[in-house]
Amino acid sequence: MKLHADKPDALSVTAYGDGWIAVNGQRHTDSLVLSASGTLRAWGVSRFESLSITDFDKLLEDGAPPPELVLLGSGRRLRFVHPALIQHLTDSRIGVETMDTAAACRTYNILAGEGRRVIAALLIEAGEKT
Repeated sequence: MKLHADKPDALSVTAYGDGWIAVNGQRHTDSLVLSASGTLRAWGVSRFESLSITDFDKLLEDGAPPPELVLLGSGRRLRFVHPALIQHLTDSRIGVETMDTAAACRTYNILAGEGRRVIAALLIEAGEKT
């Protein structure tokens, strides 16, 4: 039996490991933003504790239609940001789900494969193991 992705043109996480994530086979060692609309860019966040409102506002800057959902990969372990940091997203009726980065990678692949408008903000902290 052949298995085919529902949306083969979408970027997908093809692997992840200690301090890195591979997107379509290309390895990344810094935090990144991955969009089902086809954009991949550096996020510029190196530590969970340094996340700011500006970091979340930047998630919507790629010119694509707003996502239905933002997946926040909070690093090696599950950590929740203060609600004020994501207030702009929730006020814009954009769902925000937080999970560890490995779970966010898997969830992103499923949702992007279904054609959903999803963004994954994936935190990789220096010296961290995902």
